[in-house]
Amino acid sequence: MRRRYMQEKDTQQDGQETFEKICYVCRRPESKAGPMISMPGGMNFCHACMQKAFDSVTQGGIDFSKLQNMPYMNLNLSDISGLAPGAAEIPQKNKVKKKGTEKKKPEFTMKDVPAPHRIKARLDEYIIGQEKAKKAISVAVYNHYKRVFLKGQETEKDDEVQIEKSNILMLGPTGSGKTYLVKTLARLLDVPLAVADATSLTEAGYIGDDIESVVSKLLAAADNDVEKAEHGIIFIDEIDKIAKKKNLTNRDVSGESVQQELLKLLEGSQIEVPVGSNQKNALTPLATVNTDHILFICGGAFPDLADIIKERLSRSVGMGFNARLRDEYDEDPDLLSRATTEDLRAFGMIPEFLGRLPVLVPLHGVTKELLVRILKEPKNAIIKQYARLLELDEVKLVFEDGALDWISEEALKKQTGARALRAIIEEFMLDIMYEIPKDPNIGSVVITRSYLEKCGGPMIEMRGQG
Repeated sequence: MRRRYMQEKDTQQDGQETFEKICYVCRRPESKAGPMISMPGGMNFCHACMQKAFDSVTQGGIDFSKLQNMPYMNLNLSDISGLAPGAAEIPQKNKVKKKGTEKKKPEFTMKDVPAPHRIKARLDEYIIGQEKAKKAISVAVYNHYKRVFLKGQETEKDDEVQIEKSNILMLGPTGSGKTYLVKTLARLLDVPLAVADATSLTEAGYIGDDIESVVSKLLAAADNDVEKAEHGIIFIDEIDKIAKKKNLTNRDVSGESVQQELLKLLEGSQIEVPVGSNQKNALTPLATVNTDHILFICGGAFPDLADIIKERLSRSVGMGFNARLRDEYDEDPDLLSRATTEDLRAFGMIPEFLGRLPVLVPLHGVTKELLVRILKEPKNAIIKQYARLLELDEVKLVFEDGALDWISEEALKKQTGARALRAIIEEFMLDIMYEIPKDPNIGSVVITRSYLEKCGGPMIEMRGQG
């Protein structure tokens, strides 16, 4: 499952990773500005900036003939007060990794791309339910990296079939597992992941994060390795918050404008992004990232979309024995699975934006039975985590079925999906995790429903009993 197309690290004689030299004036890396002129104190200057400096001196009317009689001065910049050796160097977080020249990365082959059924099988180990969503994402990821493989192959055919990007749009209520699904996918594929919030994005020039900031986060997740970042995944959450605003009198800088500026990222283009920062400024070096191979996944709850879908489906209501009723879809838990592009346009998403997210993946809300399975079946289930913590104290932790049912019922009342489970368990496990280490004679603890309902205590068994 591990991807093997990662860039080989170019190392110096001391074994440390090498980075590109950055011009101290224009902040361009060596790959853009050309060879650098190194100065004491860790400062580097490109030839263009040095030429501008000489031109400004000569054009300023300075008579160098008058400087001939001046005593010779041996100026060492590292000895100047306040400028220690290396003080002028670019901070580590702003450095750009140098592309390898001698060592080439292993060739990217189709063996590096897991088959859809293998991707889904790994997702099944961590994610319970959402079978349709896991299948759709597995196929979309498989097709995306096959496209990356074909793009990397040199061919002389002029009529080569061009495969478009398979960006994904996820629809699902809060707590249905959108973010967790993407994080698990990136971890299993071993690719860098950047998670951005669409609510903080604004049009360029306004207060907030620029569109390029999402690519900057991916570059930071890839340790400033451009080639590694260009094969990563960007997840933009709360995408429904950038829908077109209705009845708005002032300029919409965080709605339709953001959708328009995201088009170039989703389509694939060369983007100049600041290294180690979310916003461009004169003191931050820039790196060029090609988003053509980056997989974009957008997700949102779309709270009012259900009403739009019901309105569309209710247009064909009629009379008679076989006629559809107006309230037929009121209690449909999988109503989002019936969403179409027409519904999303009515919600406020522009057609150009939807056209660049061809894969529509709906996620259904959680049920009591699904929450019980989430508690105990995944590899990193919550109760397994607590059982492991108490195992270090040589104490066995057991949850009765009635206790799991109570936890699931309480989570449904909070209406925040699966994320409510941990909050509930943290509350009643606090006293247990505090008291158990006091007594080394405790051998096991059984969590019962009566304890959770505050009608009794947990069943504690001492060592040597039973």
